[in-house]
Amino acid sequence: MDHKTVIWQQPKAESDDRDLVQALWRGSKLHCPQCDKGKLFTSYLKVTPTCSECGTDYTPQRSDDLPAYLVLFIVGHIVVGGMMSAEMHYDWPVLWHMVIWPVLCVVLTLALLPPVKGAVVAMQWALKMHGFSKYPDGDDQPVLRPVETHNDALTRPSL
Repeated sequence: MDHKTVIWQQPKAESDDRDLVQALWRGSKLHCPQCDKGKLFTSYLKVTPTCSECGTDYTPQRSDDLPAYLVLFIVGHIVVGGMMSAEMHYDWPVLWHMVIWPVLCVVLTLALLPPVKGAVVAMQWALKMHGFSKYPDGDDQPVLRPVETHNDALTRPSL
């Protein structure tokens, strides 16, 4: 008797490894994390829909509030450390503190937001988060597909 056995297996995934460190570096330079040639932003914080050089689609990116949280964390540590150091080692007038630290906060925040947002978008691209994966469920693995066999015994596919 010939029995039909259906085995579910995943087809081999394409090797599409993306270097996270390289992508973060390229994104922080405001360049495309894939080709390093195209611009990542069309304006100060607006991500371009597609790379002008390689055509990478950036519409799935969802950086949301993470860049702002990271910048606040970085700037807060720099400014608080500077304030404490200035108080311990120097005898500055209060007016200097009132001028220097708020201005430093604004300047650092405006300077760090684009590179940090670029790094966050590049991280999403490198880790295939959201819509940056080739598969509809966002997972890096393809969907299981049935494979029919005509063996009498159940066989396991080789990994």
